[in-house]
Amino acid sequence: MRKRLSIYLMCGPETPALAEAAVAGGADLLELGFPFSDPLADGPVIRRAAERALAQGMRTAACLDCLAQVRSRVEVPLVPMTYASLLEAHGWDAFARDAEARGATSLIVADLPVDERPELRRVQLVAPTSTDERLRLAAGSTDGWLYLVTLTGTTGPRADLSPALAGLVERARAVTGLPLLAGFGISTPEQARAAAGLADGIVVGSRAVEIAEEGPDALSRYVASLRQAIDA
Repeated sequence: MRKRLSIYLMCGPETPALAEAAVAGGADLLELGFPFSDPLADGPVIRRAAERALAQGMRTAACLDCLAQVRSRVEVPLVPMTYASLLEAHGWDAFARDAEARGATSLIVADLPVDERPELRRVQLVAPTSTDERLRLAAGSTDGWLYLVTLTGTTGPRADLSPALAGLVERARAVTGLPLLAGFGISTPEQARAAAGLADGIVVGSRAVEIAEEGPDALSRYVASLRQAIDA
């Protein structure tokens, strides 16, 4: 089975073109960051990207418009990723409805516990520190796939793949047959290959955001290098 490759991009004026380039490079799924002023789970790269996006006026309405523009260019699943405060400000039901109307296939709300807002269809995140009970709850309510956070801490490139991933994959497979995608700390083709050898796919965020600053062609080449690595 083909391993899934998810690429994270921050919403901004250039994102539709970058999204098209990422898909051309081999991305199967795109996560679109809706910037938030206090992103607890994000490391310095995505924090800076969020600050730039906010300075460009990328509030919720503009991000929803960006989502619609991306949808007009690509056919892969699109998953907005943000924080609970933004949904609360927009209205929980309104956000879900507005995002779906503009082409979102699901949502990720990084700081929303699994047992809160159960009516909100979203991809759940679990980490090596998640208890078995929390793992079962997340697997039972997640939307389509389960996001495995490979390490404790914030997003960002690391020198080595987290040694905790193998155990987390084993525990997750014991409670669900849904696809498992591993993210946080994956940036090189070698790390991508190793993570995809354990899970059903990978998510690459911070390094993709860094490369995206160089433009669509650079991003497409980078994504292609990840695609080649996980397909090998």
